[in-house]
Amino acid sequence: MRMSVVDVGSKTVRLVVADAQGGIPLPVHTAKWKLRLSEQVTPGGRIPEEAIREVGRAVIAAGETARRWGASRPLAFATAVVRNAPNRLEVLRSVHTETGVRLCTLPGEVEAELTFLGARRWMGWRAGPLALFDIGGGSLEVAFGRGRLPDFVASLPLGAGRLTREFFTDEDPPSPESIKALRRKVRHQLRDAAARIRWEGPRTTVATSRTFQQLARLCGAAPGREGPFETRELRRSELADCLERLASLPAEGRATLPGISAPRAAQSLAGAIVGHTTMKLTGVKSVTICPWAIREGVLLRHIEEGAGWWAEYTDHKEESPPARAVPLRVAAPSLEPVEERSRTCPTTERTRTR
Repeated sequence: MRMSVVDVGSKTVRLVVADAQGGIPLPVHTAKWKLRLSEQVTPGGRIPEEAIREVGRAVIAAGETARRWGASRPLAFATAVVRNAPNRLEVLRSVHTETGVRLCTLPGEVEAELTFLGARRWMGWRAGPLALFDIGGGSLEVAFGRGRLPDFVASLPLGAGRLTREFFTDEDPPSPESIKALRRKVRHQLRDAAARIRWEGPRTTVATSRTFQQLARLCGAAPGREGPFETRELRRSELADCLERLASLPAEGRATLPGISAPRAAQSLAGAIVGHTTMKLTGVKSVTICPWAIREGVLLRHIEEGAGWWAEYTDHKEESPPARAVPLRVAAPSLEPVEERSRTCPTTERTRTR
């Protein structure tokens, strides 16, 4: 069975095509398209019509790519940037009308559960009681569990993009006062979730998301070209040193550092502050960077439970004014992915511990 999943994030639209062999999603092709939704949407603001059209064009391109690779219609979801928009239903219905793909949004807690599921499958049962941190553009997900799914999840409005717009918009590099104000907000929002993680005492802590991957690379972890089975750790002490370096540079300067991509350079400082503060408040000295996250979690749950669970999120029945479709103004998508990779993953059952 060949499946596909599309993830509409704050910066990119990502596609994963995978074969479900032995209950494991083995990737055969990935692609991504630049979107940068977060740059077009103010916190709590509506998604403009042109941005909706961009989402639609990217979803069409992803769907056609999935079909070329023999996959069924993709499981498509959008993260916090769409979930928190006042015109969320308009976006979802417009994309469905124009593309035939049922884009949905998942509650933050469900995103955390699915990310935890992906991390648990990757790390294996030897990881023991497992804590998870995931920094997105709009939210921070925290989870803990001893089994397949977490016992505790929290989705907090501490995404790297959101905080950058809130605290650092007019300063580059930001002032020490702005950095202190951001830290103060992170500590306040994280207080209860961090106390729960400390109380649970996880044996293993993992971090997912592009933000953590880039921070680990900045702190000396192996580059992505060395493959997913390379062990990558991010230590709190090393992150503290790199955080000072990030704070001293403007966004243009951060983009020259190892691992920090130009599109994410502006929000890399906020991401580092959230990551370091999360590790400090939870008492975690190091995290393992896990290559599996929410997209793999979606595929895993679909394999294990069938299509029924997904329908709960793709059936847009909430009360709202009738949504009008926003025309894409293109007969066929000409959007080219910024990156495509085809690969065969021999196994994903390799177990790791800290």
